Amino acid sequence: MSASTDPTDATDPIEERARDALRDVVDPCSAATGSNLNIVEMGLVKAIEVDSDDGRAHVEMRLTTPMCHMIGYFIDQVEDRLTGLEPVERVELDTDDGMEWSEELMSEAARAKRRDVLDGYEERYREELGDDGSTDRPADVETGG
Repeated sequence: MSASTDPTDATDPIEERARDALRDVVDPCSAATGSNLNIVEMGLVKAIEVDSDDGRAHVEMRLTTPMCHMIGYFIDQVEDRLTGLEPVERVELDTDDGMEWSEELMSEAARAKRRDVLDGYEERYREELGDDGSTDRPADVETGG
């Protein structure tokens, strides 16, 4: 939903303000890899609906995996960010089963940042191994088989 500047338009920009507030919530899995991407740029925020009359914000989120155990973190963080916005008084967060998220849902900037971080890890790993990237192994290396 986009904010409108037309005063006759019934669209409330609160959803946009809510989405902006959620940009402060870092996805824990991206933090673990060092990319520190927020849940909006990760494509985890599926929908935001705010009912100004009753002060309720309803957020639908995607999980990156069915094994995600950070739902409590997401609930706390989303509630913390949104209950500070007028007119939100309470927040409902629904999550999916972690089966629909894919990297294509990330913003292009987030994909690039993630790629750079992962490429950096690969480069450091290869440097530590003294690996030039080839799959050839020296004849004296045991393969464990």
